[in-house]
Amino acid sequence: MNAQKTLNISFFKQDSAGGILLILSAVLAILMANSPLSSTYDLLINTPGAVQFGNLEISKPLLLWINDGMMAIFFLLVGLELKREVLEGELSQLSNVILPGLGAIGGMLVPAAFYLIFNYDDPAAAQGWAIPAATDIAFALGVLSLLGPRVPISLRVFLTSLAIFDDIGAVLIIALFYTANISREALIIAATCLMLLFIANRIDVQRRSVYFSLGLIMWVALLKSGVHATLAGVLLALFIPIKPAEENGTSLLHELEHELHGMVTFAILPLFAFVNSGINLSGMGLDTFLHSVPVGITCGLFLGKQLGIFGFCWLGIRMGLTRLPSGMNMGALYGTAILCGIGFTMSLFIGSLAFEETGTNLLFDERVGIMIGSLLSGVVGFFVLKFSLAKNDD
Repeated sequence: MNAQKTLNISFFKQDSAGGILLILSAVLAILMANSPLSSTYDLLINTPGAVQFGNLEISKPLLLWINDGMMAIFFLLVGLELKREVLEGELSQLSNVILPGLGAIGGMLVPAAFYLIFNYDDPAAAQGWAIPAATDIAFALGVLSLLGPRVPISLRVFLTSLAIFDDIGAVLIIALFYTANISREALIIAATCLMLLFIANRIDVQRRSVYFSLGLIMWVALLKSGVHATLAGVLLALFIPIKPAEENGTSLLHELEHELHGMVTFAILPLFAFVNSGINLSGMGLDTFLHSVPVGITCGLFLGKQLGIFGFCWLGIRMGLTRLPSGMNMGALYGTAILCGIGFTMSLFIGSLAFEETGTNLLFDERVGIMIGSLLSGVVGFFVLKFSLAKNDD
């Protein structure tokens, strides 16, 4: 019994555990969607749920409670990690910022261009231009961990830093391009919450109940405003104190980051993968896979990511703007660039904003392209890194 308990604990401490759970969740969803349980799966993700306080009512199916609600907690964790890295982590030094920053820019622009090459002439399809611009850091780090101790620390730092910049880009894309009709009154309420959060931070309030209460009100306001509600998580994180409290000497930001990491990795992201990955393959022909949307996503993730990240980084190194971190060679940089083509959760999330929540009856399924592009990037990136790191050891 003790051995089994130790095995379970060690499993959940592995970097690969989150990625493995994501894979299992996606596979389970696909199996259910293509079995006699398909109606049960559809019923589950469309189960309605409502919360009402007086005239204020929030009514959504389970799918959107997870996409709009639980994913706000994911973005809260992203914001906390970003703030910590910028103020006291790897991103606090300019020399550590330039290379992953260039890679992130190339890793967003080039995949989007690849996608638009296939879909520029279709306004409805063109809405998905940002889908291949995203990177799933949990999956990427999970694949990287399979290579064991041969992976240099500098490579992990580079990949993590690039993913953080990638997340910043995703947040900006969601805020600027995936918004509905704007409600001025709701935005005023959200802005008031931001002002109160700023004041609480400045006077060094350390009670998490204050921040969570204001964050919840801001989430509801953004939900009603037309700006995507998950942005409330990032905005809230910016005001969580990083200064240690006098009474216990610990930082509220570090406490929350530690507490949320397990919840996000082992509950929220697997749930998100499960409710968004149920692709029904029945009736799909070759035309489904060759539609310009999934083809554009596949090419953007697998080709655009590696060319954009490696190309921009190589150019920065050649121009003398930055240098390759110690312990890495160009082959390892290229393999990491390929690995960043694993879009999965973030690509699925942006895809839901671009297509699934529009209510439009579409003749394609963008998830096909996300799955194929992510799978190709993960497998090819793994073997390129394995070969490159083996050469580095010689």
